[in-house]
Amino acid sequence: MKTLVYGSLNIDHVYRLPHFLRPGETLPSEKYSRGSGGKGLNQAIALARAGMDTWFAGGLGQDGLFLKEALEGDNVNTSLLKMADVPTGHAIICVNDEGENAILLYGGANQTVTEEDILRTLDACAPGDAVLLQNEINLVPEIILRAKERGLTVVLNPSPASPDMANWPLHMVDWLILNEVEGFDLTGQRDPDAIADALLIRCPAMHVVLTLGPEGSLYADATSRLRQQAMPVDAVDTTAAGDTFTGYLMQGIFSGMKPAEALRRASCGAAMAVERPGASASIPARAEVEKRLAQWTEGN
Repeated sequence: MKTLVYGSLNIDHVYRLPHFLRPGETLPSEKYSRGSGGKGLNQAIALARAGMDTWFAGGLGQDGLFLKEALEGDNVNTSLLKMADVPTGHAIICVNDEGENAILLYGGANQTVTEEDILRTLDACAPGDAVLLQNEINLVPEIILRAKERGLTVVLNPSPASPDMANWPLHMVDWLILNEVEGFDLTGQRDPDAIADALLIRCPAMHVVLTLGPEGSLYADATSRLRQQAMPVDAVDTTAAGDTFTGYLMQGIFSGMKPAEALRRASCGAAMAVERPGASASIPARAEVEKRLAQWTEGN
């Protein structure tokens, strides 16, 4: 089995600030760095570092070839990557002294997916493979439809949230991984259990995973529900925490783990990611996660 990440590639411009900018304010940055990012790239690298056979599809401009090299450096198959004649997507990421982030996105090549691209890309998959999607590329609903036609497992991380998601074919999504803000946008509910209830009423066959920040995470399906606590850490930068969680969670599920075990492992990986600065650079390797997880288990 392989997982195809059909997603975004971004050049990350990261600025360290004492606080987020207020309207009309000019503020000098304490530090600047450029790196590899995009939710698609981050989740592909997290999957690969967790041990998954990972493929990547998406759009890339000539200015972002180092992103392709970053994927290949983690043994992600990039043969389905399309070179576009527009600039690579990029993100302006501001990180404050509490480790929180605010992100401005420019779509660029991420928004150049065509229906022909989708058909050609999914032809490389076989029934039983999985496709992992976010909301930083165009035509995501079309990818969901075409993937289900081919018997693929569809995993959706609906981030960043957008109003049109209410009309997406969510009943075709096997795994939905989202945070509380995205859950509210999709259901109008704020309580985690109410969010899960609303999603499962609409899509009874779905597996819902709701991330709750320092409160941990919630798993729910038609017959079971469980909570996972978050590992206590001193946050440095939360940029790729959710992507790390998604990658480690799905690799665990696809390798045969029960949800409780996969959630605990994913929580450990995400906690380690927030201890480090950067996006993809902060994603821990499998051996690191397993070592920390063993220590965490002994302490709990």
